[in-house]
Amino acid sequence: MPAVDTSTIVTRAPMVAEIAARCAEEAETARRLSPEVVEAVREAGFARHFVPSAHGGEAGGFAEVTSAVGLVGEGCTSAAWAASLAAYAGRYGAFLPEEGQAEIWADGPDALLAGALMPSGKAEPVAGGWLLSGEWKYISGVHFADWALACAAVPAEGPVDAGARPEVRFFAVPRADFTIEDSWFTVGMRGTGSDTLLLTDAFVPEHRTLSRSAVHAGRAPASDARCHLVPMHAVNALPFAAPLVGAARGALRTWIARTGSRVDRRGQAVGEKPATQVSLARSAAEVDAAELLILRTAAVADGTERPSEGEAAVRGARDLALAVELLVSAVDRVFRAGGTSGQSSADPVQRFWRDVNSAASHVALSFETTGAAYGAWALSGAEGERAAAVR
Repeated sequence: MPAVDTSTIVTRAPMVAEIAARCAEEAETARRLSPEVVEAVREAGFARHFVPSAHGGEAGGFAEVTSAVGLVGEGCTSAAWAASLAAYAGRYGAFLPEEGQAEIWADGPDALLAGALMPSGKAEPVAGGWLLSGEWKYISGVHFADWALACAAVPAEGPVDAGARPEVRFFAVPRADFTIEDSWFTVGMRGTGSDTLLLTDAFVPEHRTLSRSAVHAGRAPASDARCHLVPMHAVNALPFAAPLVGAARGALRTWIARTGSRVDRRGQAVGEKPATQVSLARSAAEVDAAELLILRTAAVADGTERPSEGEAAVRGARDLALAVELLVSAVDRVFRAGGTSGQSSADPVQRFWRDVNSAASHVALSFETTGAAYGAWALSGAEGERAAAVR
């Protein structure tokens, strides 16, 4: 992705990509990133990007982290995924009470957080806080996290028949309180190390919990930075889509380098065939189109583009899901065009292909779901009213 500014996170991203590419095979074999890559991600500023300025963070923008993540993805999708989720987990931390924030970032803003975003486990209220137990699957970056944010439903306050409902909360737990089950055996995205987080009666004081509804509404307790006040529908699946643009660009770059030296059985240069050239052009255009959709979503989150309130609630999720479909199409095409030689496990194109297809299965990137929400809004008459107002 092209850099949109000259912030530290963007200017240092190519260095992270270079280190991650060099360590990609190691990450595939180990099923987690190497310490060298993790430190490169930390030093580049991903962990601190959304941390409140009161704790030494950048309280940065969505467009810049989107661009930086894309640059890292050109070297290794798993590293880009880890960088992206580390940044966004730090943003969740900004919704903790001030005392909880001070505890997490007591040693500085570069603490790495891992987010268990789907409710699981059991939270039992006790004096001064909660006891948290259970397992949370698919926690990317859990092996190098200093803290984890585990999501769980808590009992309703008041009688259910009076309308009280269970609340979903996040609980910040330090590395010493959780263990990890080795469970990440996958076709793609192997280097993310998305193993299972385990907790057994971990005490979490009240100041280290936050309501998921506060994140969704954009109600940070002690920051007036844009990144902490934007509602979740403006952010939606940005953390998951951004790495895949870089992966697709990495696949194209690698494929071009290899195709330039290939000849067919008749000795003709493969790169001189119109069919090869058109396939490349179509895939490159799909990646460009996907990037534009993703960056437009980031611009809305940053407030530099302002669609109507109703459209903003449904367009971003639709755009990100479609963008990922375009990226899948782009890498599928060049992978097929690579022929038998492209099946080699030593060819980075097949790794990018596996990664993009695996990540695209994330529930947040389903076009059937996001497209239905957009279609329902547009067909409700709201889109016609908006168009009339513009005219």
